[in-house]
Amino acid sequence: MTWRRAAPWIALFAALGALGGGPRLPFAPAAPTAGGGRTGAALGRVTHVVDGDTIDVRLDRGGAVERVRYIGIDTPESVKPNTPVQCYARAASHRNARLVGDQRVRLAADVEPRDRYGRLLAYVYRVRDGLFVNAALVRDGYALTLTIPPNVAHAELFRRLQRSARAHRRGLWGRCRG
Repeated sequence: MTWRRAAPWIALFAALGALGGGPRLPFAPAAPTAGGGRTGAALGRVTHVVDGDTIDVRLDRGGAVERVRYIGIDTPESVKPNTPVQCYARAASHRNARLVGDQRVRLAADVEPRDRYGRLLAYVYRVRDGLFVNAALVRDGYALTLTIPPNVAHAELFRRLQRSARAHRRGLWGRCRG
């Protein structure tokens, strides 16, 4: 296709994006919370655990598979290109798989819906018992806090859980230097 023939299509897609006709997010319309977060949520089933803080989820609404990055936490790297496997990375991945592998989950949004890699950002809750997975990983020492504004709805909770895990040398706090 020549530039002359492509230009009208480019203009059309730019106009649709500006009018909100761009890619739809899987979250229901979100309402602001008192903490500045959002209440939008989506349900789905985990199809693959990528590592300690990233999963693939087949969404109930539309059936698409989305790569989901947990908000507010970071686990040691196990699959990052050109990065050696870090201390406790495999344990964090295995723990995440035990928590959510092939499980139904609820994904809750905060302010920014996606990261710079296009991954959906979410607080992840296991449907069968309501377990807040992000918090459980920090509490048990498999994850560190990673606060990236404006997604800060649970930042204080994660800081408290991390302080406790560190003080009690749970998980990576008792096994890794740093």
